Amino acid sequence: MWTPGSPPGVPAALPLMMNSPLVAAVQRLRGRRRVAPALEGLAGIPVAAEGVHTLSSPAEFRATLLQRIAGAHERILLTALYLQDDEGGREVLAALYAAKAVRPELEIAVYVDWHRAQRGLIGKAACAGNAALYAEMARRLGPGVPIYGVPVQTREWLGVMHLKGFVIDDAVLYSGASLNDVYLQRADRYRLDRYHLIENRPLADSLAALITQVLHGNSAVCALDGEQRPRTRSLRDAIVRFRRVLAESHYGMVAGALRQGEVAVTPLLGFGSRDNELNRVILQLIRRAQRHVVLFTPYFNLPGAVRRALDERLRQRCRVTIVVGDKTANDFYVPPDEPFTAIAALPYLYETNLRRFCRSRQSAVDQGLLELHLWRHEQHSFHLKGMRVDDDYLLLTGSNLNPRAWRFDLENGLLIHDPQGALLGQQRAEMAGILAHTRRIDDHRALDAVDSYPVAVQRLLKRLARTRADRLVNQVL
Repeated sequence: MWTPGSPPGVPAALPLMMNSPLVAAVQRLRGRRRVAPALEGLAGIPVAAEGVHTLSSPAEFRATLLQRIAGAHERILLTALYLQDDEGGREVLAALYAAKAVRPELEIAVYVDWHRAQRGLIGKAACAGNAALYAEMARRLGPGVPIYGVPVQTREWLGVMHLKGFVIDDAVLYSGASLNDVYLQRADRYRLDRYHLIENRPLADSLAALITQVLHGNSAVCALDGEQRPRTRSLRDAIVRFRRVLAESHYGMVAGALRQGEVAVTPLLGFGSRDNELNRVILQLIRRAQRHVVLFTPYFNLPGAVRRALDERLRQRCRVTIVVGDKTANDFYVPPDEPFTAIAALPYLYETNLRRFCRSRQSAVDQGLLELHLWRHEQHSFHLKGMRVDDDYLLLTGSNLNPRAWRFDLENGLLIHDPQGALLGQQRAEMAGILAHTRRIDDHRALDAVDSYPVAVQRLLKRLARTRADRLVNQVL
């Protein structure tokens, strides 16, 4: 649905939004080099603490998502790395089409990575990718649920669209999860992430404004649900221009002072190695920690700046807790009795990174300053990201906190400042649920050494180390 004077596909509410203070703030900040504020001076949106809900499981995340889609009255804007052609992805798409059928005036748009949508799974046979599903459903059910591909670079390995967050009416459902069977726990397996529902109109407007003003309508961002799609080669110049726009953009907001029972939420955008707001805040969070830093990452491959900041906190006798998935809980893990592919060596590479990190900081481990927790639960996998600092700052993000996210991918996050401790009970409950399936590593020798790996993995890792190619792999994967 669109209004006269608006390009087809632009939400009907968009012309009204164009004159809002929020959009004006986004436009004013474009093209202007920003002065980085100190963490304590960072503007935030006041949100009632009772409007922040920590969901406990992928099953609850799926139920909440489908319930909110079914009850939407105004808008549904979804951003994720991918929406998979499987039962979980089809269920979400079917829910979107059903919501549109009930309320034709409902504005719906889905944004996924352009490259990821047009290929099959790594290690599997080549295919048309998830875009074939989008086109098939649009052909069968008609227009109304447009799906757009966002190309951050001309090649997927150079960077992907990794924005997270679903805006549904006045609420934001935020998780690092994408949309498929395992993330939504449609069958016997799940991939654990973090899940938060925040009910607040200004925050929802902030995330929606960046989608509608920066992503939507850009010549590099193309529909994926049509029969014909441009070749990436033809979009090269548009992608270069789009990258400049992304580098100059961030979330606009109307900030305010906190009252009793409120927390401050600051949406953050991160893109590129220079003037990256999300990266800057991550480092500020670590450096301001006085008592305790908790860090979640699924792929242990910390950027050098993060490692150095953590080491400085350890020298100041601040506790650092890192929760990472066991190699068998990695989404690239392949059991030894199955055919080996090069990509299956990644979980072992991450474990060698962790073992090296632990060995060089064994003294801090022995003193109880550095706690390393390895998550493993049956055949399930681990995908948690984000941070907690001193119980008053909470970072929700889709960033893997690795060099690729730090330099190449388009990332975002929500920084929650909770000086009154209103969310402390939720934070502790979430942490307890996560740690229930972890074991603490008290010595680097508790982690498997390379010589214990399958022979094919040993050969590949030793070859990479001999040529120092493992350093390059760590930078781009």
